[in-house]
Amino acid sequence: MSDANGARVIFEKLADGVRVPTRATEQSAGYDIRAHLTCGPVRVHRSTSRETTPVHPTRGEEGRLSIELEAGDRALVPTGFRARLPDGYEAQIRMRSSLAWKRGLTVPNAPGTVDADYPDEWFVLVLNSAPHPIRIEHGERIAQVVLHKYEVARWEEGSVSISTDRAGGLGSTGQR
Repeated sequence: MSDANGARVIFEKLADGVRVPTRATEQSAGYDIRAHLTCGPVRVHRSTSRETTPVHPTRGEEGRLSIELEAGDRALVPTGFRARLPDGYEAQIRMRSSLAWKRGLTVPNAPGTVDADYPDEWFVLVLNSAPHPIRIEHGERIAQVVLHKYEVARWEEGSVSISTDRAGGLGSTGQR
């Protein structure tokens, strides 16, 4: 995987059938990543019990592996890969807009950050914000990743004075 500047992401499959993240169009900023449910249980935090439990994927009517999330459940959906990002980059995990709009599935910490030195499998933290159960299927495009180049700044202690009339935090630019 590379961007316009030629940066390279090293991608390692952790299971058979895992696909490299891909952009849907030439102008897409995000690379779609897929749920990979063949390697064991999925960690699900059940809203009803407030506990994290392993949920084993089951085969539905069409024979595809899937998990079901009740309203309010959160899950760490495995992707079946790990990746090494170039120095100075982070990967921002975001929900695909169609899943949020049509099904009520969100990434509660959006964007979730994967740092360049993270060595393990990538997961997508999802929340069922719909008032009904949602099924996630193996191979489904579950989220997108946007690569972001960042700068490292040095923090220095000092005095910070108010330089504008903006104060008070949330809503500080007014109501309209």
